[in-house]
Amino acid sequence: MSEINRRVVCNGVDFQSVQNTNFKTMRISVHFMLPIEKERISANAVLPALLCRASRQYPDYTKLSQRLSELYGASLNAEVQKLGDTQLLSISTVGLADRFTLHGESVSKELAELLCSIIFDPPFENGTFRQEDFRQEIRQTVELIDSEFNDKRIYAKHRCEEIMCEKEPYGIPRFGSKEMVRALKPDDLKQAWEYLIAHARIRIMALGNCDPDLVFRGFCAAFEKVDRSQVVDCTSSVVTEVEQVKDVCESMEVAQSKLVMGFRTQIAAPQKETAAAKLMTAMFGGTPHSKLFLHVREKLSLCYYCAARYNSHKGIMTVESGVETQNIDAAKQEILNQLEAMKRGDFTDEELLSAKLSVCNGYRTVGDYLGSTESWYISQVFLPNPQTPEQAAEEISGITREEVIAAAQKVTLDTVYRLAGTGEE
Repeated sequence: MSEINRRVVCNGVDFQSVQNTNFKTMRISVHFMLPIEKERISANAVLPALLCRASRQYPDYTKLSQRLSELYGASLNAEVQKLGDTQLLSISTVGLADRFTLHGESVSKELAELLCSIIFDPPFENGTFRQEDFRQEIRQTVELIDSEFNDKRIYAKHRCEEIMCEKEPYGIPRFGSKEMVRALKPDDLKQAWEYLIAHARIRIMALGNCDPDLVFRGFCAAFEKVDRSQVVDCTSSVVTEVEQVKDVCESMEVAQSKLVMGFRTQIAAPQKETAAAKLMTAMFGGTPHSKLFLHVREKLSLCYYCAARYNSHKGIMTVESGVETQNIDAAKQEILNQLEAMKRGDFTDEELLSAKLSVCNGYRTVGDYLGSTESWYISQVFLPNPQTPEQAAEEISGITREEVIAAAQKVTLDTVYRLAGTGEE
């Protein structure tokens, strides 16, 4: 059983520990949250990886890697995500649990100090980030954007969301565009770093088998030197009305066409109906027993894959499918037919129970991995009453068929995006 504790570091910075002695490792992460703004998004997106290259204490990538090796092969990672209309920038480290060290060292204390070193004390030259580090991270960010473009399943989902949310911050890609990234200067990153440290909303997490008090004290000392008097407000807008369905088709030389449909559910966190919307999405297209899988994919063979996802921060449901070009319209119609079946309550008690078991089983495996535990709690960072996976499973188990039908009846089609292939890659 995990022991969960939360406390405040300073204004806009809180600390959460989830202790579990079953692990032989521990994870420390720092999550910076800022409103998505087109002018800032690319600089923010490059920043976490740039910070992970070095610090004044470990002035190059080689010395930083040597230090991680000394700490029993610890790892350091940077990530950029969107959490509703908020840009989430994360820096995390994973290392050996203190009780397994050879000479009684505290790896958690050492890794907390290392994180503070790279976050608060970059190795500036001439008052800004070093040119070589900067150029390498710009190149790697452009390559990341290219890799998402080359994965057409990811590309199609992102394009649908961009079209659907073109008037919302969420519609901006998490890295911005390649042109925006290439236009950056080292001073832009310096300014982004200064703004991040002073104004971002911050969640520090210590997970697994570690001493959270040592980590907490280390970050408290680091933030004592920072003016945190003005912290940004992170909120997400939820669009509930659909004035006109957007239908966009693009053609590319790909072997398999993609169809992505975006729906407004009118339900978003922290609304009570969010659990019913999650279960409805699972019944509709989130499990191997769902309507989309059994009917659209298996029975009618209209697509290679067909799955639904629910974004509780934005109240959006997307349906993604890979199809033959000539089957796009038929697949679209059958997806809508199965949604209508959900709205009519055309499902059995066995289907409802199967979906509940599948969702609850997913919740019960969250604690098996430190990464999934971290993702679980950071996804609830804006909720007034965050749940443990066990509490969420209990809530799902109590959802009635009437609540599922009510959630389905609120779903409205907003956007249809077709990536039509020419039959050649």
